[in-house]
Amino acid sequence: MVDEEQYVRYREDSKVLAAIGEHVDAQVGRVTVRLPRAVAEAAVAAWERDELGEIGEETHEQYELRDQAGDLALIGLAISDDGRWEGEEVVVDLPVGSAGAAVRASQ
Repeated sequence: MVDEEQYVRYREDSKVLAAIGEHVDAQVGRVTVRLPRAVAEAAVAAWERDELGEIGEETHEQYELRDQAGDLALIGLAISDDGRWEGEEVVVDLPVGSAGAAVRASQ
């Protein structure tokens, strides 16, 4: 049996997290990062890739993998639009949410 009160608390927690996010975004908004060429090129390739198939029912793990692939593609878009190549690295200003998604994926 699901404790509905628990999900009411979680919904309120979600609102607080969003409020914190608004303050963080106002303070940092974008984060300048340096990425090695190989991962930068892979991110751009993810952005340029066409996913033509329909998405059917997914497991939680499949949804998370697809969500992470979408985050990677958005980083690839940022690199394509605004990245500056400096030798074997690209310097790019990422939205803090994209940078955070990359950090979460690494943990």
